[in-house]
Amino acid sequence: MPAMGDPRFARSVVYICAHNAEGALGLIINRKMKSPSFSEILEQLEIANVAGVQNKIKDVYFGGPVETERGFILHSTEYSSADTLVVDNEIGMTASLEIIKELAAGTGPSNSLVALGYAGWGAGQLDKEIQENAWLSADPDLDLIFNVSVEIKWDKALEKVGVNAALLSTESGRA
Repeated sequence: MPAMGDPRFARSVVYICAHNAEGALGLIINRKMKSPSFSEILEQLEIANVAGVQNKIKDVYFGGPVETERGFILHSTEYSSADTLVVDNEIGMTASLEIIKELAAGTGPSNSLVALGYAGWGAGQLDKEIQENAWLSADPDLDLIFNVSVEIKWDKALEKVGVNAALLSTESGRA
């Protein structure tokens, strides 16, 4: 929302992976990083990149301001391991070296988004921010997460809930 005071989240689309009484964890899915690329991460980790696979995964996203050196893969659920957090029937999140190796080999999930860092909220914090009108909420959408261009992902997320960005107000009220 326009009222978001934290510039790290301005115009961000965040996929919430976990939300319970202890807090919430999500990944920003519309902020590509200029560096490193997926190929550069593979080089740093000394993982061989199968020819042609680097064309499938190029981008790395800024997942959020917490633990920015740590990698997270948001992916379709036909891939699962002991390290996978199954978010719902279609989306999982895995933070392991094994999934990076499988993506490099071309044997990982069919849909994936590689992110460094995550967005985290303490107990009740995200709920409070939603009540304060800092965030809009939409149902998950595989196409939006994995296929929509990063440049228009925020606008498409707003459209999904029937909101025109030009008409958003920073004020909220109670009826």
